[in-house]
Amino acid sequence: MPMKQIRLYPIALAMYAFTAIPSSLFAQDIRSKIQDAFSQFQNQENVKHAISSLTVFDGKTGEPIYASNENIGLATASTMKVITAATALDFLGKNYQFKTTLYYTGAIDENGILNGNIIVAGTGDPTLGSDRYPETKADLVLSKWVAAIQKAGIQSVNGAVIADDRLYNGNQIPGGWIWTDMGNYYGAGISSLNWRENAFGIHFNPANKVGAKAEISPDTTRAPYLNIINETTTGKVGTGDNVYAYAAPYSTKIFVRGTYGQDLKKTIELASPDPAYDLAFQLNAGLHKQGIFASEPPATGIRMDSIDLTQKQTLDVHLSPTMDKIVYWFNQKSINLYGEALLKAIAYTTAGKTGTDDGANYIQKYWNAKLGIKPSEINSMDGSGLSPQNRVTTLAMNKIMQYAQKQNWYPVFFESLPTYNDMKMKSGTIGGVLGYTGVHTNKNGQSFTYTLLVNNYSGSGSNMRRQMFKLLDVLK
Repeated sequence: MPMKQIRLYPIALAMYAFTAIPSSLFAQDIRSKIQDAFSQFQNQENVKHAISSLTVFDGKTGEPIYASNENIGLATASTMKVITAATALDFLGKNYQFKTTLYYTGAIDENGILNGNIIVAGTGDPTLGSDRYPETKADLVLSKWVAAIQKAGIQSVNGAVIADDRLYNGNQIPGGWIWTDMGNYYGAGISSLNWRENAFGIHFNPANKVGAKAEISPDTTRAPYLNIINETTTGKVGTGDNVYAYAAPYSTKIFVRGTYGQDLKKTIELASPDPAYDLAFQLNAGLHKQGIFASEPPATGIRMDSIDLTQKQTLDVHLSPTMDKIVYWFNQKSINLYGEALLKAIAYTTAGKTGTDDGANYIQKYWNAKLGIKPSEINSMDGSGLSPQNRVTTLAMNKIMQYAQKQNWYPVFFESLPTYNDMKMKSGTIGGVLGYTGVHTNKNGQSFTYTLLVNNYSGSGSNMRRQMFKLLDVLK
C-alpha cells in the first residue's frame, strides 16, 4: 500500500523522512564504491608507470560524484571525437550539409564540343563517394555527373576534367600525425574534395609457405597511376592483418610492408595520396566509357589558376548527408577523416579559415565561452584524436558530455555512441593510450556521465581494456 494511505502519520512521516534523503546517501555510497574500484585499478602492475584519470558526474544533476587526476591533460586517442562531434552538432547544427558543385567553363558549340573544362568544386564533404550512405556511393555519384554532362549536350571536351581542391589548399595532414599512420586508411589526409573517404583497397594472395611474399591481386588495385611497392610477406595462420602502408600526401610511391595471415581474407585499405586527382581520374574514365573524351589529362586545383571562370554553367549540386548522419558513422566507426572534415568546416564557417589549428583554437574558445573550460584543458592537434600530442582533461571532456544531454541534438549524439561492455561509450586507443567516455543509466535508475583515460600503460591493450571495463562496472 502506498505510504500516503497509511493513517499512522507520525510514523509515516518518520519513514518518509528516512527514505526522502536517498540522493545524498546514494551519491555517497556510489562515490565510495568508485573510489575503492579506482584504487584497486591503480594498484595493478600494468598501470604502475601510467597516469590514470577518472571523472564521473551524476547524469541528471551534473553533480560531481568522483574525480581523480581530473585536471591533468592526457592523450585522448579517439575519445577526442566526442568533443569534435558535440561542437559540430551544437555550432553547425544537426541539419548542416556540405555542398559539391559540378560545372563547366567555356561554351558548347553546335557539334557538342565543350571548349572549356569540366570542374568539380568541393567544400570538404567527407562522405563524397563513401559506401556508408546510399546516396553517396561512388558509382552513383559518377553516374549522376556523367548523365548531367550528357544532358548538357557535351559530346567531347576540348579541355580537362578538373577536381578543384583549393579551398583547403590541397590534401593536408594534421600536425602531430606519425609516419606509420599516414599511408593507411585511418591516416588519410583531409582535402576540400575528399573522395571514397580518401582510401582505396587492395587484396592479397598469401603464399603456401610462411615467410614467402604475399602478392597483390592486380585486378583489385583501383589506382593504376600509383606505384605500389609490395614488400608484404605471408604470416602464420591466425596472425591476421599486420600490413602497413608508408606514404605521404602526393606520394607516387606507396611502400606496403608487414605480414598478411595465411588464412586471412581481407581488403587492406590504403590512404589515397591525392583524393582529388583520384576523383578527376575516375570521372574522366566514366566519361570515356560513354564516348566522351577530353583532350587533356585529368587535373586538380593547381590547374585552376590558368582557367577562365568568366563563363561557367552549373551542372549539378551534390549535398552530403546531414550532420546527424555524418556524426553517427564518425563515432560508430571512429572515422578520422570525418573528424578533420568537421574541424575544418567549423573553422571555415566561423572565420573563413581552413587550418586545423584554426578549428582547434575555435573549439577551445567555444567551450570556454559555453562552460568556462580553460583553453589549456582542451589542447588539441586535430579533430579525430590520432595525434599522440593531444592533451585533454577528463574533467573538460566530461563537462561536454554532460552538456550534450541537455541539447535538442542529444538523441542523435547518443545514438552515435557505440556500445561496449553493455554501456554507451566512445573508445580511443593509440600506442600506450586507452580511453572511454560515455553515459550510463544503471539498474537503479541512476544515470552517469563518465570519462576514463589511461596513458602509458604496459602490457596488452586487450588486458588493459578488461581492467578498465571492470572498473566501469561499478557504475552498473
